[in-house]
Amino acid sequence: MAWTLAEIAKHVGGVVHGDEAYQVESFATLENAANNQISFLANLKYRKFLTSTVAGAVIVNAEALDSVPNNAIVVDDPYVAYAKAARLLNPVRVHSPGIASSAVINESSSIHSSASIGAQVVIESGVVIEENVVIGPHCIIMSGSKIGAGTRLTANITLCEGVQIGQRCTLHPGVVIGADGFGIANDGGKWIKVPQVGSVKIGDDVEIGANTTIDRGAIEDTIIGQGVKLDNQIQIGHNTIVGDHTVIAGCVGIAGSTTIGKYCVIGGGVGIGGHLSIADNVLLTGMTMVTKSINSAGSYSSGIPAEPTALWHKSVIRYRQMDKLVAKVKELEAKLS
Repeated sequence: MAWTLAEIAKHVGGVVHGDEAYQVESFATLENAANNQISFLANLKYRKFLTSTVAGAVIVNAEALDSVPNNAIVVDDPYVAYAKAARLLNPVRVHSPGIASSAVINESSSIHSSASIGAQVVIESGVVIEENVVIGPHCIIMSGSKIGAGTRLTANITLCEGVQIGQRCTLHPGVVIGADGFGIANDGGKWIKVPQVGSVKIGDDVEIGANTTIDRGAIEDTIIGQGVKLDNQIQIGHNTIVGDHTVIAGCVGIAGSTTIGKYCVIGGGVGIGGHLSIADNVLLTGMTMVTKSINSAGSYSSGIPAEPTALWHKSVIRYRQMDKLVAKVKELEAKLS
């Protein structure tokens, strides 16, 4: 389906410079776009591709407008505008209501007539599925769970007992919500399991990436706030609380009973210890290891960026010499005093 630049500009809150009636069908990069496509420039380091693009239109800010060789839509934030326009040009597939013949559904569950239930889905007792929910193939919804209106489970997703999912959420393949947390106690040298009797509550407008796992609480619930966005392959431990509108990149591990504030940004590969508290508006750069609570907003880092192996070896040697260096400094200070 083609859209005019006037329609796109209205949707993203921009202003057209050029032919408002010009039509585009899809997005492409500046380098590879055809004249029936639209592109965008969000990072000025790619401005070199702007003057030579053959895209039918480009979404830019006012600073880059003079470099656009054809039509433009001028906005304050090109990347946000791109996100909005891409959703307009690529609408979510509409699923027809109904239940696949191969689905297995307990008669005590409540399923709204507008819901779409895919092949090989299993829905146990006491489950509540609200209007316009889409449950893709091979999902398992265990007893007592609730799924809010407009939520979509793509495929091969497991919701364990008593899990609550809010409205307009998206769960990608392989997600597991509400498995037992890692609760064990040492009894004379033998590990015994601590029952995990809490559950998981997911807020509205949450997106959870493929193969991410969120453990149920040991006593109280694990809670994921409103508007949280989780990448693929994240592990969230029992009783953890993630504040509203926090975003977490892939391969992050969060131990149990940790509270993460609102509007935090957590980079890939970050590790966060248990029983910690992280303030609102904290940025953790990739591979950071958090072992103490963070009480103030700001950016925090601990990972060591890659460098040539020979230089890294020298750095490691220097790290190992730190104790000797500190002792020498103290000795010299004592002599001076």
